Amino acid sequence: MKKQAMQVFHALYLSRRPAIAFVIVGLFWGCFAAYVPQIKARLDVSDATFGLLLLCNALGLVSSMMLAPRLDRVLGARGLQIASVVFALSFLLPGLATDAVSFGVAMVIVGAASGLTDVLMNARVSELEQLHRQPLMNANHGMFSVGYAGAAIVSGVAREAQIAPGPAFAAVAAIILILSVFLYMPPREVAKDASAGGRYPLKPIILCGLIVLVAFMTEATVETWSALHIERSLQGRAAEGAMGPAMLGLTMALGRFSGQAVSQIFSETKVIILATFVAAAGGVLAALASAPLWAYVGFGILGLGISVIGPLGLALVGQKVPDHLRTEAISRVAVLGFAGFFLAPSLMGLVSEFYGLRIAFLVAAGLSLTAIPLTLLLRRT
Repeated sequence: MKKQAMQVFHALYLSRRPAIAFVIVGLFWGCFAAYVPQIKARLDVSDATFGLLLLCNALGLVSSMMLAPRLDRVLGARGLQIASVVFALSFLLPGLATDAVSFGVAMVIVGAASGLTDVLMNARVSELEQLHRQPLMNANHGMFSVGYAGAAIVSGVAREAQIAPGPAFAAVAAIILILSVFLYMPPREVAKDASAGGRYPLKPIILCGLIVLVAFMTEATVETWSALHIERSLQGRAAEGAMGPAMLGLTMALGRFSGQAVSQIFSETKVIILATFVAAAGGVLAALASAPLWAYVGFGILGLGISVIGPLGLALVGQKVPDHLRTEAISRVAVLGFAGFFLAPSLMGLVSEFYGLRIAFLVAAGLSLTAIPLTLLLRRT
């Protein structure tokens, strides 16, 4: 255990600057997830409509991720700083939205800022993995989960204290602005690899992107709908509802920090396959829960399993493409993968509208299992 902890701390020391960016993104989405029931109630829309409004995120996300490689070259060492500042400012908008239209526009802007930050921080970690010749991705994604869980717990307390979304989001934005000071990080200069030939590595990008898509769709389902599941299906209070996404964040942090050590022993593909079965089991338990406690257990098991799949998918594409294409490859994988954060809430909103939240979580559990055949195909590339 002590050796594993030292491996995690060493990995975080080597990648300390992008790790801060992962915390920033976690703070944002943890606070947002805890306030979802209150935001939805204020907008006064159905599950299906709210899910479609969340899909607006994907519009900004895809556009910024496609532009991320070019912006990375233009912004240089200030890229992560600028992206995090824009991210912080965008967080004020959903808290001020009072109707469906303004909320949809706000989520487009949030998606654009989130997408740019995600690509740049993952690209910096992948560069450091190649520089130090050791896995770093799980430890950094673990810091996202730490920020996410902490923000969700504190936001749950804030909701119990009747603090509105606007002031809560503003407080988180202020913290992000302070942390952005520490994100100055020049990208690593990489010469073009002549031995790579003229072929573009499309197959590993697509397969890794689909693996990350499955992982993040499953994760996003719990992030967005777990609080509503506990409060509506299981009659929990606001603080109990916020513990749904908080439990996911805590166990995902544990899973990712453990995965950092495990990935140094076993191959990434073996870890993904085992983790997928664990995640599916947790999703089924959460769907069938008869009380908030059992839902927490299910979300916790799901978090342990799903936690390592996305980071390992991003790490694998960084390994399977030439160095000079890494940022571009990660941006393409991110377009596919991170779209899951916005496709899943919309899809699950439609399922919930017609069949209920329990069926939606069963669908999410089944969806997670599709990562297994994709991983087996990736093995052959």
